[in-house]
Amino acid sequence: MDDLPHEKQIKEYVKTIDHLKKQSQDTPLFHKEIVKLEQKLETLKKQVYSELTPWQRIMISRHPSRPHTSNYIQNICSSFEELNGDRRFGNDRAVMGGLAQIGEMKCVLIGQEKGHDTESRIDRNFGMLNPEGFRKAMRLMKLAEKFNLPVVSLLDTPGANPQLEAEERGQGLAIAENLRDMANLKTPIIVIVIGEGFSGGALGMGVGDVVGMLEHACYSVISPEGCASILWKNPSKNVDAASALKLNSEDMLSMQIIDAIINEPLGGAHQDPQTVYKNVKQFILEQWQILKRIPVEILLEQRYLKFRKMGRTGKNETSI
Repeated sequence: MDDLPHEKQIKEYVKTIDHLKKQSQDTPLFHKEIVKLEQKLETLKKQVYSELTPWQRIMISRHPSRPHTSNYIQNICSSFEELNGDRRFGNDRAVMGGLAQIGEMKCVLIGQEKGHDTESRIDRNFGMLNPEGFRKAMRLMKLAEKFNLPVVSLLDTPGANPQLEAEERGQGLAIAENLRDMANLKTPIIVIVIGEGFSGGALGMGVGDVVGMLEHACYSVISPEGCASILWKNPSKNVDAASALKLNSEDMLSMQIIDAIINEPLGGAHQDPQTVYKNVKQFILEQWQILKRIPVEILLEQRYLKFRKMGRTGKNETSI
């Protein structure tokens, strides 16, 4: 597991405790010292993780051991049948999707997948969608609408693929069509930001009736590196950009961009994935119990109003 810079002192405590435990397997010589160190470790963890900067939290959202869509599918779905292709160009491996069952809920689950090692990350294009990825996601959402199934959409992407071939195949149009069609989809949509949620890559799968966000996930119109390159012409200003963008979960909640924050274990989802799977599954099932009782006409009107009111910055200002 890769250590983050702010976790360095914590890891040193853990190593010391593990060393003392090995030395005292057959004798209680270090027992009192181990207990004291464990108490100091817990205090240190609470202090470090309560003082995280926006950039440090972005590093948590990008941690290589952080659960991805494939992990959620394996751990919250009792069954999953993957469906592939957009029926126009090809199959975008940056998107996983298919028919799933979560608890008693049958649904269509789609999510952005980054991969877990060098080979799979290249295969998944690091979670950066091509136009066929957005069209694949929408094809599956239309399937959900046809069979009256709710949609669960998991967001985890550094952004849509910015390369020329993606633009040649209609990247902007694919995102725009998804925004339009998700706004009008006649079935409940639950969106959860599980890691990075940057740019149109996230928003192209992010229109929903309820939007949840993991505590240390991030959600913004642009990545800090991209923002720094545009505003300061210097990507190394990413730390300043992270603070200026207000992209953390509590910022999103206060601006009503999201509806709920889903708790993570102390230090991030990678510290205790099973707890995160439990929390995400609970959130999905709770929201489904609410949304399934709302008539479609009211559901669509509420979805429209939800996104229409975003962008208000003052009491006397209207949405744009």
